[in-house]
Amino acid sequence: MTDTEVESLDSFRARARAFIQENIPPSDGYSFLGAASDEDELADVARQRELQRLLYDGGLAGIMVPVEYGGQGLTALHNRVLNEEIAGREIPHRLQVPTMTPCMTVLLDFGTEAQKKAHVDAILRGDEIWMQMLSEPSGGSDVAGAQTSAVRDGDEWVLNGSKVWTTGAWWADWGLCLARTNWDVPKHRGLTVFMVPFASPGLEMHRIELVNGSKEFCQEFLTDVRIPDSCRIGEVDQGWTVGQRWMYYERTYTTSPYTLRLQLRGRSAGPWAGMYPTLRRSGRLDDPAARELAGEGHALLLAMGQLSARLPQAMATGRMTEQAASIGRLMGAQLVRRLQTISWQLAGSSGGVWADDDPNAGVGTAYLSRQTGEIAGGTTEMARNVVSERVLGLPRERTMDKDVPFRDVPKGPTPRR
Repeated sequence: MTDTEVESLDSFRARARAFIQENIPPSDGYSFLGAASDEDELADVARQRELQRLLYDGGLAGIMVPVEYGGQGLTALHNRVLNEEIAGREIPHRLQVPTMTPCMTVLLDFGTEAQKKAHVDAILRGDEIWMQMLSEPSGGSDVAGAQTSAVRDGDEWVLNGSKVWTTGAWWADWGLCLARTNWDVPKHRGLTVFMVPFASPGLEMHRIELVNGSKEFCQEFLTDVRIPDSCRIGEVDQGWTVGQRWMYYERTYTTSPYTLRLQLRGRSAGPWAGMYPTLRRSGRLDDPAARELAGEGHALLLAMGQLSARLPQAMATGRMTEQAASIGRLMGAQLVRRLQTISWQLAGSSGGVWADDDPNAGVGTAYLSRQTGEIAGGTTEMARNVVSERVLGLPRERTMDKDVPFRDVPKGPTPRR
C-alpha cells in the first residue's frame, strides 16, 4: 500500500482476526476489582497495560489515530470491525474511558504538535493512563463554575484547589484539568485546560470508599502545584472552547470510534448481563412476573442498541446536532438504573443478604449505588437541559450569573481536607 491507500476492511478483518485468535484470551466479562485489595487492583491495571501494549505491537491500537502519533490512520468502520472481532475477548477496558476518550481525543483536537507526539503514542502503548479532573466539591454539575485556580508565574502555572470523583486516579499517571485563570470575566470566559501529572509535588490524593467497598473514586487537593506552560492545552482563558468538545467526547464515549467496547458474544455485556442467570438461580423461570421483568430488561437493551447505532450516524451526516449525544447519555443512565433494579428484584432475598460465595453477591450493592450512573459523566438533569434547549430548541433556562464577573458570583465554601 502507498501512503494514500487505506487498508480494505476485508484485509483488516483478516489481519485482526488472526492476531486476536492467536494472542488475546477469551473473557467472561468485566474484571473491575473496585472492592478488592489494592494489590489485586494494581495487578489488574498492570495486566491491562500489557493488553494495550499487545494491541499496539500488533498494529491494532489507535485505529483512527494518525500514523504520525502512533496510530493506524484508519476509519471508524475499521474500528467497528475490530470491535466485532474482539468480542468475547479480554480488552484493556480501564484504558478506554477516559484515557482514549475524552482525554486522548482532546489532545488530538487541541494539543500542540509536541504534546501529541509526547503523549498520544504513550497512551496507545499503555504507558500512560489519563483521568479527568473536572468535578469540584462546590460545583456539582456546573463544570464551568470551576474554582481551582491557575496563576501564571513566569514559564510556570501554580495550581490551587480541589477536584473530586476522579475515578481510578490513584493508579493513573496524568489528569486533564480545567482551572480558573481569570476571575474578572463571566465564568465560561476565564477557564484554561492543563495536563497535570498525578505525581506532582503538592498534589495530595484521598480515596473515597463507596457503599460497595470500592475506593475507585478519589479527591485531589492541589496546593501550589507547579506545572510548565508547555502543559497548557489551548489558549489562556479559552478553556471552554476545549471544554465543549471535551464534554461532547464524554457524552459519546459508548459509541466512540476511538475505543474498544467490552462485549460478550451472543449477549449483552456489563453488570446487567447477569439478569438471566439471576432469574435461573432464583428458581423463577416459570414466574410470569419475573419473566416480565426480564423481558423488560431485554427490550431496553435492544432499544439502547438501536439508539447507539442511530445517534452517531445522524450526527455524522448532519441530520442531528452533536448536542444529540445527550440523548444517548440520558438513555444510558436510565437503562443502567432500571436494569440494576430489575436484577435486584429478580435476586429475591439474596439480593439483600448473601454469603461470600453467593453468585448473587454484588446485586444488592449495585442496587444501592444505582444512582451513580445518573451522576458520573454529568448528571442526567444536565443532559435533559441540553436535550430540551439545544436539540428541541425550547427556551433556555434563566441563569443569574450570565455576563457577571465570576469573582462576583455567589459560591459555596472552599473545600478543606
